[in-house]
Amino acid sequence: MQQIRVHKPGSYDRLRLVELPEPVPGPGQVRVDTTAIGVNYADCVVRMGLYASAKKYVGWPITPGFEFVGHIGAAGEGVDDLAVGTRVVGVTRFGGYASSVVVPREQVFAAPESMTDAELAGIPCVFLTAWYALVELAAARPDQPLLVHSAAGGVGGALLQLAAIAGCRAVGVVGAAHKVAPAMALGAAAIIDKSSQDLWASAKEQAPDGYAAIFDANGHATLQQSYDHLGPTGRLVVYGFHTMLPRRGGRPSWPQLIMGWLRMPRFNPLQMTGDNKSVMAFNLSYLFDRNDVLQASMGAILGHIEAGRIVAPQTKTWPLARVADAHRELESGMTVGKLVLLP
Repeated sequence: MQQIRVHKPGSYDRLRLVELPEPVPGPGQVRVDTTAIGVNYADCVVRMGLYASAKKYVGWPITPGFEFVGHIGAAGEGVDDLAVGTRVVGVTRFGGYASSVVVPREQVFAAPESMTDAELAGIPCVFLTAWYALVELAAARPDQPLLVHSAAGGVGGALLQLAAIAGCRAVGVVGAAHKVAPAMALGAAAIIDKSSQDLWASAKEQAPDGYAAIFDANGHATLQQSYDHLGPTGRLVVYGFHTMLPRRGGRPSWPQLIMGWLRMPRFNPLQMTGDNKSVMAFNLSYLFDRNDVLQASMGAILGHIEAGRIVAPQTKTWPLARVADAHRELESGMTVGKLVLLP
């Protein structure tokens, strides 16, 4: 099989294509021969050596990748409900950038026929992140105003779609004019283009009494203002810190990281109690062994897909061997939707 390996942290040149023997699934596992692999910004952070759970669970060398679509190539002992050749979509805690992936049976799901392999490969991680943020943490209710940063990206677009399904009024934030129309098409009630509009004045106009929840992966650049624009009982949900990381070059800037850390707002529980606001944060990779969460969320997401309530994100594909180009494009901040690798 072919696999992308990173032997030590660094830039795009650290992504090496290697040939390895076909993996053999153990008891309770399946081997999936992949046809499409989703690319996430977290994969870039793994490559840079800054992803905490990658260090905790794998170390070096490491193969990035959290999501894939393919067909069952082999099943281990105890797996008798998936025939060889069955088309599936799945998740893995790292190791996804490969032509074959071995995972526990519980981490693969029957693939809906309404999406192509490339479209479906861009679904699991962004929608699992959005579902956990919106349903589990924000506990969003119909008619509530929500603010979604990076609304044209993978997670942002997923949040807009799930918010619309939940009957919420989601206001999306984008950073360029070409991202407005794609975000609006995903169900946003309004879009703020911060390249031409005053972000926080516009946000105030859209929700004068504050937001029930704000979803923010920017980091220090917006976290304090996001908190300030929550309404009573509002919840700030944090799932990333993109403004601390590079837009070009592929390597972390340590001065930038240090300045980002120093400028990160510190939320005081005493003040939060008086403000009647909450700050919540999570990392999806730590949830993959929470089978109850995984089954409930993926069940809901796939059900919405089958019912036609979720559309695939705008997708661009790259050959697996050109993964460095995919990372470079994703880090530019100019992409819309999802990038997908084809082994």
